[in-house]
Amino acid sequence: MAVVCPTVTAEDLHEYRRQLEVVSSFAERIHLDFMDGLFTSNKSVELKDIWLPDNITVDLHLMYMRPDLYLENILKLKPKLVIVHAEAEGNYAKFASSLHEADIKVGVCLLQDTSVNTIKDNLGNIDHVLLFSGDLGHFGGHVDLSILEKAKQLKELKPNIELGWDGGINDTNALQLAKGGIDVLNVGGFIQQAEDSKSRFDLLKSLL
Repeated sequence: MAVVCPTVTAEDLHEYRRQLEVVSSFAERIHLDFMDGLFTSNKSVELKDIWLPDNITVDLHLMYMRPDLYLENILKLKPKLVIVHAEAEGNYAKFASSLHEADIKVGVCLLQDTSVNTIKDNLGNIDHVLLFSGDLGHFGGHVDLSILEKAKQLKELKPNIELGWDGGINDTNALQLAKGGIDVLNVGGFIQQAEDSKSRFDLLKSLL
């Protein structure tokens, strides 16, 4: 069964705290977005300034041009999973090895136009692939179901790989994404911008 994973996307610490408190009361796994202002048009709070909630599985999604430069901060935070972009720069193999040595899983995000072939040769040291259909650094986006073809390709190449989806998830498409092979539904605005975030979360869970 697919997991509903609320997203936190914040440009300042006040908003980070607010969003984190909203979802920490009911979520078992959360997805934290960070932007460097280079890979993305906007910049988020910095890794050195944030904290992770206790007793919740945390995934870090680093929309960074050079995620390897933040390795020290990542290791201090000790998340369950770190997702970087296939389109980013730096030595991915070395970065992934450092995280695996610290018992941190490593994922790679593919933007809409990035082919599965881009990461095919590295699948041996990739634990998770995030399929992106959103607006980098912001809530929203549109679910482009044609991207599910990538999910099919990835499951054929590595049947046990965990697949995530980012962008545009709501009650009209969550089940379709899950049936299409998505294991982790990262949900931003549909939960965070609702008057009753928990009800939205529970609604999505009930559909899966």
